[in-house]
Amino acid sequence: METTLPLEAEALIPHRLPIRMVDRLLQVDGKNGVVEALVSSESPLVCSNGRLDDVVLAELMAQAYAAIKGYCDKLEEKPAKQGFLVGIKKVERLMSAQAGDRLRIYVNTMAELGDFSVAEGEVWRDDDLLAKGEIKVWVQ
Repeated sequence: METTLPLEAEALIPHRLPIRMVDRLLQVDGKNGVVEALVSSESPLVCSNGRLDDVVLAELMAQAYAAIKGYCDKLEEKPAKQGFLVGIKKVERLMSAQAGDRLRIYVNTMAELGDFSVAEGEVWRDDDLLAKGEIKVWVQ
């Protein structure tokens, strides 16, 4: 199994196009990491004016978390698990993303309790912070 970063996210998460929004896992430090996403104009989550629906910013954080978790599980030779976004807390949209934007999603795992995890995420475009917040994920 290839573990050299960067890695294509599709090898780490169950999401497939057109719903998969994240493209590559760039960095991992423990249970934290950085994931890259290119906003495609072909995505059903992009409005007709080319703007990414703002609610998708939280989904980007969840998919980035899934890529980091999938990578950590592969390193430990654990089987892949399904994860579900079950909570969005304090997610604040500061700016919108557009088709063609290359985004970086930073995720820090704050807590794990049984099958539940809490993570903080930030979505950046170059030097612009687009969104930040906290997500809750159930992994089974």
